[in-house]
Order: sequence, then structure tokens, then C-alpha cells
Amino acid sequence: MADNNSLVGGEFSRRQINDQVIIVQLLVMIFLCINILLLITFLKKEGFYTTTRYILFAVMLLSDSLILIMSDILLILSYFQFTMHIWLCIIISFVVLLYLIVTPVTLTVMTLERYVAICMPLRHGELCTTRSTVNCILIIHCLSSVPCIVILSMYFASASLRIYKQYSVCSVEIFILYRWHDHVRSAVYQFYFLIMCICIVFSYVKIMKVAKAASGENKKSTWKGLRTVSLHAFQLLLCLFRLWCPLIESAILQINLRLFIDVRYFNYIMFSLAPRCLSPLIYGLRDEKFFHALKSYAFSGWYKRNI
Repeated sequence: MADNNSLVGGEFSRRQINDQVIIVQLLVMIFLCINILLLITFLKKEGFYTTTRYILFAVMLLSDSLILIMSDILLILSYFQFTMHIWLCIIISFVVLLYLIVTPVTLTVMTLERYVAICMPLRHGELCTTRSTVNCILIIHCLSSVPCIVILSMYFASASLRIYKQYSVCSVEIFILYRWHDHVRSAVYQFYFLIMCICIVFSYVKIMKVAKAASGENKKSTWKGLRTVSLHAFQLLLCLFRLWCPLIESAILQINLRLFIDVRYFNYIMFSLAPRCLSPLIYGLRDEKFFHALKSYAFSGWYKRNI
């Protein structure tokens, strides 16, 4: 009887996981379609190519879309227990770890751009040129590569040579061989987010002072910039929650395996998938210029299909 119950429970658990995987595929497709629509809108409007905040917005969209695709591929491979060579997994994990940090760093740079635009308007045109924006994107990627270089360097220093010849299910967690590796990873991420939070709070306070002193049309524009910085802070908070998820999950794993699976699935949907689409969408809809371009492109496409 007990064996039958176990078998039924196992079948129910596997069916539930199947349902969860299907839900993830649907969400990923929806979120990717929205991000692609936003990217196409950016490409259709030539004026966006020379504006710093729109270029950075496009970088964030590309980063989020890449993470959506890569994390979904890893999920499917993990679900079917597909193994690959460790070196291939290292390359994939490097890309995933890099672009996990690119988004929050880009958000911080976008906040600083708003600070320059509102608090130093006379220098904004000089500092935020297309050339300086391209250089800034390179710096963003260099800074974002530091955590993954630290994680992989610890792995290279600790792993034996025979590990590199093995095949394994690819996951970022396989590179955390010892407890202290996890502590170092958490310390690096915490340091990054502390610096980013300081930048956002600094920008918010400075813009708040300008908003209180402004009048008329300038006041309206300044308060709008303040709300944009608040949105960046909210997006960064979602990224910070994603950082805390492994700590929470490891604690729950010690209590109950079933609860661990449910919590991990919830965290993946709420703090990995949803922010990669919803935050850029909200930002795109809030910006009047981008929203008008999006509406014009969407309606023109609908009109052409129906004539």
C-alpha cells in the first residue's frame, strides 16, 4: 500500500513539474515577444540611436532577453538531465553570470544619466554623447564581468584536473565547490549592490533638492525624473531579492524538499523571469516619446495587416 502511494505521489510530482515547465515556456515566450516589440520600436526610430538613455534602455532589453533565453535553455536541459562537457558549461555560465549583473549596473548608469540631465543640464550634452555612451557600455560589461571571473577563478583554483574531462548537468551552482566559495560570491554581490544602492540614493536626494527648488515646467520635468529614479530603485530591489534567493532556498532545503521545490519555482518566476520583462515594459510605457513611437508602430502594423 505504501509502495502504491509512493508511486502515485511520484507520478503526481512529475506531472506537476511538467505543468510548471509548460507555464515557464509560456511566460518566457510572452516576455520575449514584449521585449522584442520594445527593441523593434527602438530600432524603428532613428532619434533613439543618439540619445543616451534610450541606448542604455536597449542594452538592458538585450541583456534581459538573453537571460530569459539562456535560463530557459538551462532549465530544460536540467529537467531532462542532459549532460554536457564541463568546458562548455563554463562558457555558458560565464555568459549567464555576466548578464545577470549587466542589468542592475545598467540601471545604475541610467539613474546617474538622469542625475546629470536634471542637476547638471549644461554639461549633459557634453557628457552624454553617443561616443561616451558606447564607452560606458564597455565599462558596464567590464564591471559586470568581475563577479563571474571571481567565481570561476575560485573554481579553477580548487577543482582537480580530472573534473574538466567530465560531463555534468549544467548549472551555475556546480562551480561552488566549498562553503567559502558561496560566502565569497555573496560578499562580492553584496558589495556591488551596496555601491549601486548608494549611487541611486545619492541621485534621488540630489534630484529631490532640485525638484523642490524648481518652478513651472522645470518642476514638472524634475519630478518626472524623480519618479524614474524611484522606478530604477524598485527594479534594483527586485535584482537584490534574486541575490537573496539562494540563501533562503538553502535554508528551506534543510527543512522540507517539497517546500524547497515550490519556493524555488516561485522565486524563479517572480524574481528571475517577471522583472526581465515587466520593468522594461513599465519604463517604456512611462516615457512619452518611446510610448508614442511604440503606439505608432503597433497601430501601423495592425492597420497594414487589416487592409
